Amino acid sequence: MCNKGENINRIQHNNIKVGGLNVHYLYGGQGEPLVIIHGGGSGINEWQKNMEVLSEHYTVYAPDLPGFGNSQSINERFKLSEYVDFLDSFVDTIGLKRFYLLGHSIGGGITLKFALKSPQKIKSLILVSSMFLGKEIAIWARYLSTPTISRLLGEACISIFRAVGWVIKSFCASYKLSPPFSRVQMSIGTSIMTLKGQTTVLLDQLTELVMPTLLVWGARDGIVPAIHAYAAADVIPDCRIYIFEGCGHNVQKQKLQEFSQLVINFLGRNTEGDN
Repeated sequence: MCNKGENINRIQHNNIKVGGLNVHYLYGGQGEPLVIIHGGGSGINEWQKNMEVLSEHYTVYAPDLPGFGNSQSINERFKLSEYVDFLDSFVDTIGLKRFYLLGHSIGGGITLKFALKSPQKIKSLILVSSMFLGKEIAIWARYLSTPTISRLLGEACISIFRAVGWVIKSFCASYKLSPPFSRVQMSIGTSIMTLKGQTTVLLDQLTELVMPTLLVWGARDGIVPAIHAYAAADVIPDCRIYIFEGCGHNVQKQKLQEFSQLVINFLGRNTEGDN
């Protein structure tokens, strides 16, 4: 979908309809397709710098998930099966039949579930600080995800945001204030965990992963512990693991060049002889 010419590697923005939703995504580069699914932050813009490096070797596609960034929400709630279906519809809409797939955090959980559902579409899989590999998760995330706390905090934050927006517009009518988070982001916790931990654990299904898989973690990840990566690596048939010492949950930002080169080396190693 990139135009030929000197700017072929430049990351570009586009908007398309996916299953009736207005979806924003970034794309660019040349070579085999690589799809990136972001975590529970503000959207895919967090990955743009990584995409600029990766686009020198691959054609990279990265959507804002529904309810994140500039993509329309499905129903203001997070439901894993709906996001797996969205990923399937997205790659079909942009015309991808088989591709590399990378997911971070909750995006890792989505890509993992997708890879188990449609293994024939995935050439190689990269999971970065992924959810759903074990029950353990940060204790603060468990408490914030309880329905009562989540609802109270969410409504309080929305009220504060609206009040701040009203004050700003009173002084500058043309100023537009974007929400710091969406209702979908606020609903993720209650959808995937309780006080006891993550409610979806796919560790027992990892023997079904038939594609080469890379697990990337930060040794000091304070949200999803690195022990999940070691446990998964013992189960996945064709698996490599890399732990960044001194890094937390967002190794792609903390070690941008090293992380991007790790991805390039891994995918390049698995390209030869691939049909």
